[in-house]
Amino acid sequence: MVIINARIVSGDETWEHGYIRWNGHTIEAVGPMDDYVAQDEDVLDVAGALVTPGMIDIHVHGGYDVDTMDADETRLRHLATSMLAEGVTSFLATTITQSKSEITRALEAARHVIESGDTTVIGIHLEGPYVNVDNAGAQPAEHITDPDADQFRHFQEAAGGHIRLVTYAPERPGARELERAMRETGAIGSTGHTNATYAENKQAGVKHGTHLYNQMRGLHHREPGTVGYCLLERDVMVEIIPDGIHSRREMVDFAYRLKGADGLVVITDAMRAKGLPDGRYELGGQPVIVEDGAARLEAGNLAGSVLTMDAAFRNILDFTGCTLEEAVKMTSSNQAHEFGLMHKGKIAAGFDADLVVWDEALSVEQTIHRGQVAFKKEDLV
Repeated sequence: MVIINARIVSGDETWEHGYIRWNGHTIEAVGPMDDYVAQDEDVLDVAGALVTPGMIDIHVHGGYDVDTMDADETRLRHLATSMLAEGVTSFLATTITQSKSEITRALEAARHVIESGDTTVIGIHLEGPYVNVDNAGAQPAEHITDPDADQFRHFQEAAGGHIRLVTYAPERPGARELERAMRETGAIGSTGHTNATYAENKQAGVKHGTHLYNQMRGLHHREPGTVGYCLLERDVMVEIIPDGIHSRREMVDFAYRLKGADGLVVITDAMRAKGLPDGRYELGGQPVIVEDGAARLEAGNLAGSVLTMDAAFRNILDFTGCTLEEAVKMTSSNQAHEFGLMHKGKIAAGFDADLVVWDEALSVEQTIHRGQVAFKKEDLV
């Protein structure tokens, strides 16, 4: 199949008038229309529409009345299918602090879906239970524990080795042993829900930060804290939720100015209520009230978001004034590079045909996952 007459922002290059050809699930060629040679194949003429790589959300708990902690393979597949409408072609199913048995069940269900190889679920983000209770946020405090390397190995075994990212508090007892276990099993440690100082993060050698600003030791002129560490250390990749609720647009721009597009990964941190009306829901067994686009516990703590990735793409452009090329980095290319997704995050020969076709208002017109048209907006009408 081939897309023609596209404005292609590939992750490396931009063609104002280009084509993309793929066979099966792999891109064969991409370039300017001047190089296009017609063949006997299906042709999609997008008439100048923007085409970008499929987006990758590395921190998403759920949406569309699904939560990773439901530990339900059918429901997780429904989440994956629903997120195609957002332009998401890969994501890490994200857990929350719960009992060991509940987390294990969720990991096992996610493992089965991942290993089927036919969905957009590519791994697992273990958020908690190894966080700081003083920075719990919406993590259920009664199930928070200090880092436990042996327990983590059990979790990784249940997950079939698919835990790719772990949010933990580097200052808590047992953190060094946990870090060794994460390295042994190929997981990246992320400082989050933490009261760690700059020095404690530095000692831990953390290279990733969970939802910048939120539930982490803040910036102070005599103690830069975890926020300062994430912003100032050049080799730290930092998550940002550009919904205007978790962080004001000015603070999203602040992070962009300090880190640049190379140092930020856009996430949603979305929960069950994404894609659903305002009302009462739950997260980790806790009641959540969604009103005016904000999800909060009854006590008022933010409890994830209802942000979609297509809205996040629009917002990061609006909040920061970044270029389309930079927005692609922050929503796809950076994630692919950090997690070693060698065939994703870019429109280039040899890469997966994971593509998003956008309309003039930057709404998702079509999503192509591994060479198959998986979502068409016109089908919703």
